[in-house]
Amino acid sequence: MSSNIIAIVGRPNVGKSTLFNRLIGRRMAIMDNESGVTRDRSYGHGDWTGKYYTVIDTGGYVHGSEDIFEEEINKQVELAIKEADVILFMVDVDAGLTGLDEEFANVLRRTHKPIYVVANKADTNARMHQMGEFYSLGVGKEIFPVSSQSGSGTGELLDAVVSHFEDAGVEDPDAGIPRLAVLGRPNVGKSSFVNLLLGEERNIVTDIAGTTRDAIHSRYNAYGKEFIIVDTAGLRRKSKVSEDIEFYSVMRSVRALEDADVCIVILDATRGIEAQDVNIIALAEKNRKGIVILVNKWDLVEKDTHTTKQFEEEILSRIAPIKYVPVIFTSVLTKQRIHKAVEKAMEVYDNKTQKIPTSKLNDLLLPEIDRYPPPAIKGKFVKIKYVTQLPTHNPTFAFFCNLPQYIKEPYTRYLENQIRKHFGFEGVPIKVLFKKK
Repeated sequence: MSSNIIAIVGRPNVGKSTLFNRLIGRRMAIMDNESGVTRDRSYGHGDWTGKYYTVIDTGGYVHGSEDIFEEEINKQVELAIKEADVILFMVDVDAGLTGLDEEFANVLRRTHKPIYVVANKADTNARMHQMGEFYSLGVGKEIFPVSSQSGSGTGELLDAVVSHFEDAGVEDPDAGIPRLAVLGRPNVGKSSFVNLLLGEERNIVTDIAGTTRDAIHSRYNAYGKEFIIVDTAGLRRKSKVSEDIEFYSVMRSVRALEDADVCIVILDATRGIEAQDVNIIALAEKNRKGIVILVNKWDLVEKDTHTTKQFEEEILSRIAPIKYVPVIFTSVLTKQRIHKAVEKAMEVYDNKTQKIPTSKLNDLLLPEIDRYPPPAIKGKFVKIKYVTQLPTHNPTFAFFCNLPQYIKEPYTRYLENQIRKHFGFEGVPIKVLFKKK
């Protein structure tokens, strides 16, 4: 993680996610009037007066409530405080000083880091005069009146915050690093998988479906591998999405898929592959993403020597004609094959980004084409002259020939199979084009 880290903390429903979105300049965190919408730590990047920073959004810190997530949210807030260089303690001028604010001020007294009290919703003169009561909290260098909704006051706040940053920081510390999105239906073990991989309780895990709401980005650097791994909310059918928050969670998960290089799709071994799993894989394929399928909870399945093969065949038959996807059988609970899953995902990334020299393509593919040329149509013979890989983000191959319009789908599939036979591309969609020569 980069330096120049700002953590936004406070009790629930004071506008932390709105300020987070304001400081990074886009709507990344989910916002809603219901308290407790944010649960895990979310990271975003922004800049001010030539200094780049990372912002952490956190869940609302509560003590003594009945909420099952309270203890886990509090842990996430404390981790953010530990990680930050500057802390923004957010309060609500409209609601005034509360007991929860006072309790949280006691938590912040344990840290020696720079703290600024951010008095939100101070968008009128009358409200700005009300913010004086927050001086009684006795924490922070200064109180800044802001409206995170309109952005007023945030410039002065950022001037003070960036004065603590000695270097300019990095514009986007995640640029150029492979992105893996962990996707699947609710409760298949996505957050448990990410936590195990990172070796910390990065994401909140419970038995309740829908625990993860935002798409949570984490940087992984171990065993010579570095990538961004994104834990997402469980994807359900539209008809099952009953509340606004869940709708936005699903939208964030789809955006995480679109931004990813490789999608790790987790299935539940005890339930097999279901219609929504097929939809997620089809969406990843449509977006031309690398795909790895992880079958989690494999320790709960009764097995014989044929179980793995039969299970894999069942998966591949359900997602046909997608045949190129690797399937890994794992158990997050017993830590079985977790690192194998990561290695496979990185192999798929390498496959997605590999470039084959034109001479090698022609040396290996032209003899295959001579052996099995395109069928003649209406007495016209198609002659493929040469093939090259185009400089695109995803593997795309152009075959130059005299009559591209006469090449049909079955022969296109044959050429794709030949490319895979000679050059691999496991887990990656391939595009084959025909151009007139």
